Amino acid sequence: MSAPIVIVGAGLAGLRTAEELRRAGYEGGVLLLGDESRPPYDRPPLSKQFVRGETDDTTLRPPEFFAEKDIELRLGTAVTGVDTAARTITLADGSDLGYDQLIIATGLRPRRLPGLPEVAGVHVLRAHEDAETLRAELDGANRALIIGAGFIGCELAASFRAADVAVTLVEPQPTPLASVLGERIGGLVARMHRDEGVDLRCGVGVDTLRSDESGRVRGALLTDGTEVDADLVVVGVGSVPVTDWLAGSGIELAEASAGGGVLADEVGRTSAEAVWAVGDVAAWQHDTGVRKRVEHWTSAGEQAKLLVTALLGGAAPTAARVPYFWSDQYDVKIQALGTPSPADDVTVVSDDGRKFLAYYSRDGILTAVLGAGLTGQVMKLRAKLATDTPVADLLAAAG
Repeated sequence: MSAPIVIVGAGLAGLRTAEELRRAGYEGGVLLLGDESRPPYDRPPLSKQFVRGETDDTTLRPPEFFAEKDIELRLGTAVTGVDTAARTITLADGSDLGYDQLIIATGLRPRRLPGLPEVAGVHVLRAHEDAETLRAELDGANRALIIGAGFIGCELAASFRAADVAVTLVEPQPTPLASVLGERIGGLVARMHRDEGVDLRCGVGVDTLRSDESGRVRGALLTDGTEVDADLVVVGVGSVPVTDWLAGSGIELAEASAGGGVLADEVGRTSAEAVWAVGDVAAWQHDTGVRKRVEHWTSAGEQAKLLVTALLGGAAPTAARVPYFWSDQYDVKIQALGTPSPADDVTVVSDDGRKFLAYYSRDGILTAVLGAGLTGQVMKLRAKLATDTPVADLLAAAG
């Protein structure tokens, strides 16, 4: 059995790619394979509205959509291998499936902390099933320990505080989000969480977990020797790309030290003929010459458009793309345009103790704009990031 275009991974990137194929006028077969039993769903609400019980439906498209667009959606179907010479993939049931073009969109899986004991009440958050379990346990929780103050950890801390659960947030780095936004902005994020009553502990990790006689988590011993009580623990220490099924395929992968993922060019072509990669799993070539993964919701759609254009033989767009991401924490939407880096120079333009705006620059050129609770001021600077704009010009204009 074979299908002209097979997309492995029925998350946002896989769905967007299937949609773009139809939008571009492709009329051949499209097979979308997902290893989960649930149709494609939106992940950002899982750490916010869903876990707080404000919504139950995170489905991206109703079932009839796939019939209308003639997209074959096959769920509960894991892929275990690929033979790029024969142009076949192997499914978990041992059967083979041929393809003319293969698109890898398998996304990420949560990273686990090695050495921690296996006890009840300890969670990760990536899949819908994870969020369902976490929401059920949150209802009876009093004290939560969140390990890792990245975006997921910070968003969950905000959601748990909204549920009136006491939160201890532990982060080995000097501030929350330090590896993404740098310590200066991380300090402003830390202030917001402390203002909301979060017991934020930076520069410290978790040594081990404590449990009761029933095997339920009751707290943790931290690396500084202190102890914290908790009847609910979430490990949010990042994710790793799902590429194990590509072992032996010859498809080139990025080194784990460089973030891992499937190496691809600026439109998603991999090292293997007729094989493409898109979304969180894909380490695309960027304008800087570096190939890296970008784990942002908006990039999945942007990559899907570029990939489909190239796959169908069209010309890639020449307009500069300005990356965008956001994170909702408490009543504040943190938004960023561009490519902020901890190594950049950071200028805080405004800060009222809650909302703030900052410019990132490198060698005097604006690289990113980040705002908390200042949507209009962030978004109006998109055009400035599409060209080489001296940050000094923006600061002068701001008075």
